[in-house]
Amino acid sequence: MSYTSDLADSAIETKEQLVSNLRRVISDAEDLLAATAGQTDSRVNELRARARENLNVAREKLADADAAVRARARQAATATDEYVHDNPWSSIGAAAALGILIGVLLGRR
Repeated sequence: MSYTSDLADSAIETKEQLVSNLRRVISDAEDLLAATAGQTDSRVNELRARARENLNVAREKLADADAAVRARARQAATATDEYVHDNPWSSIGAAAALGILIGVLLGRR
C-alpha cells in the first residue's frame, strides 16, 4: 500500500504543481485584461472579449482535469492495494523477482 500510495501522491503533487502554474498564467492573463480595460479600440475590445472567453473555458477544463486525475490516482491506488491484499504471495514473489533482477543488473557494473 505504501509504494502505490507514494506513487499516487507523487502524481498528485506533480499535477498540483501544473495546476498551480496554470492558475498563475490565468491570473496573469486576467491582470493583463484589466490593465488594457481603458483602451477603447474595437480590435482591442474584441481581443479582450475573446481572451476572457478562452480563460473561462481554460478554468473549467482545468477544474475537470484536476478532478479526473485525482479520481484516477485514487482508483489506481485502491486497485493495487486490493490486488496485493488478495494475492499476497504473488506480490511477494514479483517483488522478490524484481529485487533479484535489479541485483543482477547492478552486480554486472
